[in-house]
Amino acid sequence: MTGYCDEPAVDICGGTDLPYPPPYKLLDPNLVGDAVDVIENGRIQINLDSKLTRFLSKLTPNLPDPLRWEAPAVVNPVSWSVKLNIVIQIIGSRGDVQPFIALGNELQKYGHRVRQATHNVFSNFVRSHGLEFYPIGGDPQELMAYMVKNPGLIPNMAILREGDIQRKRSMLTEMLCGCWDSSVEPDPLSRRPFVADAIIANPPSFAHIHCAEALGIPVHLMFTMPWSNTRAFPHPLANLKNAGNDLTTANYISYSIFEWITWQGQVTEMGDIINNFRMKLDLELLSGIEGPNLASNLKVPITYCWSPALVPKPLDWPSHIDICGFFFRDPPNYTAPSDLDASLRAGPPPVYIGFGSIVIDNPAAMGSIILKAVRRCGIRAIISRGWSKLGGPEFENVFYLGDCPHEWLFQHVAAVVHHGGAGTTACGLLNGRPTAIVPFFGDQPFWGNMVAAAGAGPKPIPHKSLTAERLVEAISFCLTAQAVSSAREISKKMSGETGVQAAVRSFHANLPIESLKCDILPDQPAVWTYNKKNKSIKLSKLAAEVLIEYLRFDPSRLELYETRPVLIERHYSDPVTSTIHAFMTTQKDVVEAAGGIFYKPYKEYRSAHALQSSNQEVPPSFNPAMSKNKEYNGEGSSRQLSRDQRADGHSVAGAMAAASAKSLGNLYVKAFKGLAVDIPLATAEGLRNIPALYGEKVRDNGSVTDWKSGAVVGGRSFLYGMSEGLTDIFVQPYKGAKEGGALGAVKGVGKGTAALATKTTSAVLGLVAYPGQGICKTIRTAVKSHTRKHITAVKHIEGQYLLNSANELDLDHTRILADFDDFMGEHSIRS
Repeated sequence: MTGYCDEPAVDICGGTDLPYPPPYKLLDPNLVGDAVDVIENGRIQINLDSKLTRFLSKLTPNLPDPLRWEAPAVVNPVSWSVKLNIVIQIIGSRGDVQPFIALGNELQKYGHRVRQATHNVFSNFVRSHGLEFYPIGGDPQELMAYMVKNPGLIPNMAILREGDIQRKRSMLTEMLCGCWDSSVEPDPLSRRPFVADAIIANPPSFAHIHCAEALGIPVHLMFTMPWSNTRAFPHPLANLKNAGNDLTTANYISYSIFEWITWQGQVTEMGDIINNFRMKLDLELLSGIEGPNLASNLKVPITYCWSPALVPKPLDWPSHIDICGFFFRDPPNYTAPSDLDASLRAGPPPVYIGFGSIVIDNPAAMGSIILKAVRRCGIRAIISRGWSKLGGPEFENVFYLGDCPHEWLFQHVAAVVHHGGAGTTACGLLNGRPTAIVPFFGDQPFWGNMVAAAGAGPKPIPHKSLTAERLVEAISFCLTAQAVSSAREISKKMSGETGVQAAVRSFHANLPIESLKCDILPDQPAVWTYNKKNKSIKLSKLAAEVLIEYLRFDPSRLELYETRPVLIERHYSDPVTSTIHAFMTTQKDVVEAAGGIFYKPYKEYRSAHALQSSNQEVPPSFNPAMSKNKEYNGEGSSRQLSRDQRADGHSVAGAMAAASAKSLGNLYVKAFKGLAVDIPLATAEGLRNIPALYGEKVRDNGSVTDWKSGAVVGGRSFLYGMSEGLTDIFVQPYKGAKEGGALGAVKGVGKGTAALATKTTSAVLGLVAYPGQGICKTIRTAVKSHTRKHITAVKHIEGQYLLNSANELDLDHTRILADFDDFMGEHSIRS
């Protein structure tokens, strides 16, 4: 049976183990195992003749030829008046953070409140540019060191022995929790409340879609590396094997393969970490089908932050994918220290050599290679020490540099040699400097190849292959007239681009402007709805608090409003695999629940026994409904139990009995839901999708979100399924004959016969399955309410803060009350 893990799942934030691993974690390992291999430089080699790639190729849509390029779409300026709370979630090095500082400053010009959520070490860097900062944890130096040692997806045994994997998993867990906190917690310094109205993130931050789903708000991804399926070029981290002549399809599939391996990698397994996180946010768990490529399937807007002068937009990227140009912040007000200034004036422009945030295993050896190359080239050089503290003996033509903004420095050098980070690459090319790239991991080889293809630098040299001789050749190429001319040509094209402004236009253009606006204060986003007598009004935090203060309604009548709901639907390809998958999932859930009858009481006993020899209190489990700030929660950690209480024999026995009873109840629930809902639903959906296997369009009967929509979808499914199933036996032969003559008529008979069996059966099953699914969702929503209660509380807290601030600014309460009464068509004091 697939989908199970021997390693205990890691609890999110609370520090305690979950009782069992979340379901749906893995697909058939044999399906993935023959598809990929990890080569020495960390890239994945994809076998296009594997089971997995053959399966994914069937899901590949027919798209236009991507090898014909189109100019990037011009996003018309949007007149924007709604002022949002925007959190920008970034994981990575300083080079990853810096471009989003420029973005945040541009967003502030539209009146948005912008918070940058990233690693703690960047707090001063972010705040110094006038942005709010929220720490999400994680150590970027440790991440960089891990990626240098293990640039691929599957670590070597030395990495496993050193325990880096578990540290990385713990760090990812910490950062996921930090990203959620950044969406709903007050500012750490000012204590000013904050609830996000929109999220901008780079894909490696991982929490973005899940936080947006919990809050019901828009999310927009921005990245410096191709992350969207295209036939134009393969995934930057993929090598293709056995591609044959159909390279375009192979390119397209490489992105899906990469996502699948990341989701269910044999060691790091992002899938179970994400599902643990979703469990704590009261979100439904994702299967091995929905988890990978989630952003693509949901059509989450994504803006790529590179110049179309280097990589134009492929034709097969849809309208919600933009290329806007590199992000550049305003030139810093920088004055060079006297020693740097003297060095620059001492001779011809030097060559810059540095690897920024990369943590190199052996910086002394790297420094030696650089110095040998500099001597042999007979050039002047500036060597940036970076996070690896590069150094070496004093040398007449070498200056060792500490921190210095590239925007200023690259104006004064002849060429640049670096690791190939997108920001450093962009800065060098914007200044017209030839560029040699020594990549370590990630998108760095991609940018090295793009620079080489443009003629502005040599082919990239992987850092493990770097020698003094190869570095001499690379520097020599950069100093040729050809490289200088190519770099200047790219600079000319880039200088006309406005990447940050274009990205903000793209962000605004993809927001649901009409559904965002408060009906009373249209410059503020709606977060509540109030319904009465078939009338509904959207209200902002401030408008709602004004109306509550004047007793226009009871606050309990307010409902959370989702400006962009995230609806994740399970995909069912055919009845056989869908039914088998549902059956195996039900079987696993039942087995786990049955095991809990015995395991959970034992766990309670072990916990109590451990506490007897401990002087600590039991830490509370992570609960999004409980803010970690008592000041804004009013509850604190009152759920803690003392050691003596937990150690009491009667209490322990009671806890053990309760745990066993809860598992027994869970067993019945899992079995009933699987047999009465999940398996019939999977069979009904699989049968409904059979026409798609022979090119027919499948009717969309709507989405199931609660018991009402479940009843509606069940009724539609039965009505259309029965009518089409009974009529297709006549309609399909007629259509086939009209389109393909006698042969077409024969095919039509086959289609009609299949439709009679499949559509009518799907209709009958759906009459039970869809309402059952809706009832389950309604029950789940009622039971899993901690996160919604927390969101409700923090929105009221921010509303009260805004009300107190607005009173100081003479907010016109009378107009708000009058507009509300006019909108609702009433003048009552209290409903």
